[in-house]
Amino acid sequence: MPLSWNEIRDRALAFSREWATECSEDAEAKSFWDSFFNVFGITRRRVASFEAPVKKDDDHGGFIDLLWKGVLLIEHKSRGKDLDRAARQAFDYFPGLKERDLPRYVLVSDFARFRLYDLDNKEQHDFSLADLSKNIKLFGFIAGYQTRSFGQQDPVNIQAAEKLGKLHDLLKSSGYDGHPLEVLLVRILFCMFAEDTALFERCQFQDYLEQRTAEDGSDLGMHLAKLFQVLDTAPERRSAALDEQMAAFPYVNGQLFSEALPISDCTRQMREALLDCCALDWSRISPAIFGSLFQSIMDTTARRNLGAHYTSETNILKLIHPLFLDELWAEFNKVKRNRNQLFEFLKKLAHLTFFDPACGCGNFLVIAYRELRLLELEVLRHVRQSDQLMLDVFQLIGVNVDQFHGIEIEEWPARIAEVALWLTDHQMNLKVSEEFGQYYARLPLKKAPHIVHGNALRIDWNEVVPAYRLSYLLGNPPFLGKHYQTKEQKAELTEIFSGIKSASDLDYVACWYRKATEYMAENPALRAAFVSTNSITQGEQVGILWPNLFLRGIRIHFAHRTFQWNNEARGKAAVHCVIIGFGLTDVPEKIIFDYDTLKSEPHSVKASNINPYLVDAPDVVVVKRSAPLCQVPAMKYGNKPTDDGNLILSRAERAELLAKYPAVAGYIKPYMGSEDFINGLERYCLWLLGVAPDSLREMPDVLARIEKVRAFRGASSAEPTRKTADTPSLFFYVSQPKTHYLVVPEVSSERRRFIPIGFMGPETICSNTNYLVPDATPYHFGILSSTMHMAWTRAVCGRLKSDYRYSGSFVYNNFPWPEPTEKQQSAIEAAAQGVLDARAKFMPTPFDSAQGTGQVGERSRTATLADLYDPLTMPPELVKAHQALDRAVDAAYCKTAFKTEAERVAFLFERYQELVAPLVVGEIQKSKTRKP
Repeated sequence: MPLSWNEIRDRALAFSREWATECSEDAEAKSFWDSFFNVFGITRRRVASFEAPVKKDDDHGGFIDLLWKGVLLIEHKSRGKDLDRAARQAFDYFPGLKERDLPRYVLVSDFARFRLYDLDNKEQHDFSLADLSKNIKLFGFIAGYQTRSFGQQDPVNIQAAEKLGKLHDLLKSSGYDGHPLEVLLVRILFCMFAEDTALFERCQFQDYLEQRTAEDGSDLGMHLAKLFQVLDTAPERRSAALDEQMAAFPYVNGQLFSEALPISDCTRQMREALLDCCALDWSRISPAIFGSLFQSIMDTTARRNLGAHYTSETNILKLIHPLFLDELWAEFNKVKRNRNQLFEFLKKLAHLTFFDPACGCGNFLVIAYRELRLLELEVLRHVRQSDQLMLDVFQLIGVNVDQFHGIEIEEWPARIAEVALWLTDHQMNLKVSEEFGQYYARLPLKKAPHIVHGNALRIDWNEVVPAYRLSYLLGNPPFLGKHYQTKEQKAELTEIFSGIKSASDLDYVACWYRKATEYMAENPALRAAFVSTNSITQGEQVGILWPNLFLRGIRIHFAHRTFQWNNEARGKAAVHCVIIGFGLTDVPEKIIFDYDTLKSEPHSVKASNINPYLVDAPDVVVVKRSAPLCQVPAMKYGNKPTDDGNLILSRAERAELLAKYPAVAGYIKPYMGSEDFINGLERYCLWLLGVAPDSLREMPDVLARIEKVRAFRGASSAEPTRKTADTPSLFFYVSQPKTHYLVVPEVSSERRRFIPIGFMGPETICSNTNYLVPDATPYHFGILSSTMHMAWTRAVCGRLKSDYRYSGSFVYNNFPWPEPTEKQQSAIEAAAQGVLDARAKFMPTPFDSAQGTGQVGERSRTATLADLYDPLTMPPELVKAHQALDRAVDAAYCKTAFKTEAERVAFLFERYQELVAPLVVGEIQKSKTRKP
């Protein structure tokens, strides 16, 4: 057991006084360093060797004054000698050491002075012998009190993954695989962590392996099996004849070592790989990344992409702070000056319970436990300050791992989650030890986290932890959009949402919201928060999921709007997420965390209500509508070819056909998808509506294309597509207007403040990646180009990643248009024309003229709509034109100015609610009668 810091300081003072005399003989150096290690309660010969032989760069042999392999190298000189020269000599030994024996620290001294090099942190500390006690915490790595801050990108995480991964691969290739291999590696990982964090004696596991196992590895498996058995046996039950070195290992308990494993047959390579692992400083591996590290070990392709499985602490803290941590800290600050209330608060912390029903390797539980222990530690500091006579604060430590529960569908992550919580517990015990100057540990393990291996959607959560005992439900359930779900997952989703129309379109994560809602019914005070795909707060899924949750009493307490999931793994696509905190009871203060960009830091805004679109607005849901809510022209899909590309022509293909068949000119039309429209690209299509059969027969190359369309459609699994194989010369779906129309791209970058829209003539064929509005006027263009319409779009549209995914049935048909006076409408039309005129200065094509010919103009202009609406290149004239348009549109809504987009969205939802209120009431009454 490590000495307390007070004891170490006292010993350091005594050591300084003892060696303050004018001793300078090198012969006394050994006594000096034996006494130095004794300051920390460490027997030097157990960890370090004098005069360790080493081969130097010049092929001459040398002797290191003192070497603690992998930890500390000491070079000692006579009093008054040059410490710079001593340091150079120390570093000259490095090339002759095995990689696993390279030290993290180098210490040089001349009896009177010390210089400590921390090689990982690139720090140098110089002080005198007399000041040793003041600098004693620099040597926490000797005492066993080393506390650290952790980072995902710490190189040791990658090294650990690679080295333990090598051991994994060697064992697996030998036939030792599956469950036994997973458990074996978890145990080895625990032992290495334990010996580097004072759960075991320093280097106890490594020394045993080096000293007691054969160099060829032949008996390594046997020794590991025996050691695991000893670690699972209480001292009073151990054999009296047990080997002394093995008997020195502590009793661990906790069932970590209880299962008997097959004994692995090992080789020299395996033994070397294991010793290389032991040489790493495992105290630097955060338990928060413990599971991710292990996952990467199991996957040889993921070892250098540790972030692929890693949920960053930043994102976890985004959830737990508003869910419970901020509130607990606020409560502590209220009671911290009242001794009796502090004791009651400590009891409260010890009785809180947490449950992650999709816990994976336990990251959320680990961070939640750590933060709860840190709060408890702060409370203990204040208790000590208020009661100086109290001697044993350790009796007041009540927070423990058995307050944490989880479900995980895979077995080995479930076991890792347990171990990660135990290791976090020990790290927090070290912090307590450092704070109060006395070593504190919980060994043997008497309490354990409750992690159940099973399918969270098939298990009754009350069997894991009864709802009446639970305080908080949290986690990061699997996302999985409908196209990525297995048959089993689709069946689970359909079963959970039985009776809900279009439930199969929901993301898999929605199941956890429904299960949580049912679970909460037995404890309405229970509060929950999940990280989720942003899809469940956008577009069609909102109307499927949230009405049912609202009918069951759900209220949203806080929300992080869409942000990019921090993932530093190379080659991994960004994930766009939201965090939703919810419960069956309302809370007085609701908070929305919004982001200026997907990667920026959030800023919090108080809200009176948070609706399913995560905006401060009434709880109304926008549903798919077949016609506009207001009296405006209908919006249609563009023309859909479903042709496998055979009816679409590039510029070169068009020229080739025209050269061969001049008569085809009348049947080739400009073709425009959303990307073409925004970026000014040039494409064409075969528009064969009304073409005479004999004309087609005179163009064999065109006929060949038509035949390919017929074959493609005929092979389709969709019956509507197969039917159109009978008319292969025509587009699958035709909606082309005979008059001018307004083009609205289906997908547009979220970087743009406005979705670029514009007018087009009937000669240009609009593809199905656009929406079109026939007979639109500048007034309609003005409203759809306004910030008001964009605020609505951002709130309710679906997203492709984070890009806007416009929808006629959701966005346009539900948009609450203003009811302008004749004067207000004229003002909007004039301002809309101002936007078109400003664009024409840089892109003077017929696209932006409501009266244009619709011919495809020259596409060689320097500016495109993408250029004009890029926030970095948008011309000032166009910015001013849009500002004037916004003023005109805002006035038509009887509002002179909106301060924020949140105000606009709230206003629009209230307006929407007024327009659809009778329909909503009727639907709710119907839903209540058929509530599943």
